[in-house]
Amino acid sequence: MVVLVLDNGAGCAKVGYSTDTEPKIIPNCVSKAKNVRTRIFIGDQIDECKDLSGLYYLLPFQKGYMVNWEVEKQVWDYMFGKEKMKVDFNDTSIILTEPYFNFTSIQEGMNEVLFEEYGFKSALRTNPSYLSQYKLSHDNPDKKLCSLVLDTGYSFSHIIPYCMGKKLKDSIVRINIGGKVLTNHLKEVISYRQLMVMDETYVINQLKEDVCYVSTQYDTDMKTSRKKGAENTVMRDYVLPDYTHIKRGYVRPQEETTGRAQGNEQIIRMNNERFAVPELLFHPCDVGVQEMGIAEALIHSVSSTKPEEMHPHLYRNILTTGGNCLIPGFQERFLIDVRSQAPDDYEISVTTPSNPITYAWEGGVQLANDPEFHKLTVSRDEYEECGHSICHERFDL
Repeated sequence: MVVLVLDNGAGCAKVGYSTDTEPKIIPNCVSKAKNVRTRIFIGDQIDECKDLSGLYYLLPFQKGYMVNWEVEKQVWDYMFGKEKMKVDFNDTSIILTEPYFNFTSIQEGMNEVLFEEYGFKSALRTNPSYLSQYKLSHDNPDKKLCSLVLDTGYSFSHIIPYCMGKKLKDSIVRINIGGKVLTNHLKEVISYRQLMVMDETYVINQLKEDVCYVSTQYDTDMKTSRKKGAENTVMRDYVLPDYTHIKRGYVRPQEETTGRAQGNEQIIRMNNERFAVPELLFHPCDVGVQEMGIAEALIHSVSSTKPEEMHPHLYRNILTTGGNCLIPGFQERFLIDVRSQAPDDYEISVTTPSNPITYAWEGGVQLANDPEFHKLTVSRDEYEECGHSICHERFDL
């Protein structure tokens, strides 16, 4: 049986067959460019756009939930069609991820689209963390008993504890901070201090990925950022793209950071924003979000699990996934904060995948090749006979 694995994130979708070694990563949006009025760009077609300034996004997800089926359908039609995956629906099973705490109406909408519109042979809907912990426990059998997944993505950050492959639903914690909040906050800070960039989401997201880092010594870095001249080792100049000579923005090396543009260049001077923006993951209250940071939320999640004998196993088997894990310094800071807040007599061990963005997809590939996989899916015939009830029954969401 052919199995298509689709980790359908709010920021980007990771899609590929269970026989592939790596997925295609496709932005989960439809874009319109200010300077190209005649067409829309679906997913990674945005790479064909010559001028990426002032991009307008149509997103299927809002606040972490899929609310715009028209846009999602355009992206899926493009992904499943001739240009990308060339899916033969009659002969293909799909593993599809969906958000935590998803609404029943959205789940039922997904069933209808998968079985009635596309006509997949069978389907499994699950959460990304299930696939991540499945891969973790199969790659490391000693981690099979308990694991704790931190999934920090585009819309939210979640902490999900697992015991024997079952998620402990009462101990899942969600923090309303993800990559989108970081990018939006950076846009506001730059617009207030230097240059109006509120319409430049695409460019500022690239700037965030190129320049920002998580500080392991926040106060020290803040003092350094107040210094003048060469003593300020934090400051960097970011050269913005002009889409004629410079196709993508880039960071100037520290020794060339003068704050002065050369020729027709336009620069953004990045100082304490470099580490103050990612700090929101650890202290959301810095921007008025009255919630715990990710390390504190992890401690809270573990302390709420029963029985208490599980706690040392959870601390020993922490897995970090999601795009925010790629911010330099993230892993070190996360480990420092968890270690400082966890009970002293517990050992802390954090597993960091080589690519935290595709880790859940890789878990889906392993699951698809499991001999027991067919028992987890709902076939089209079963759906036609029993409707939504069999999906609610069989999918552990």
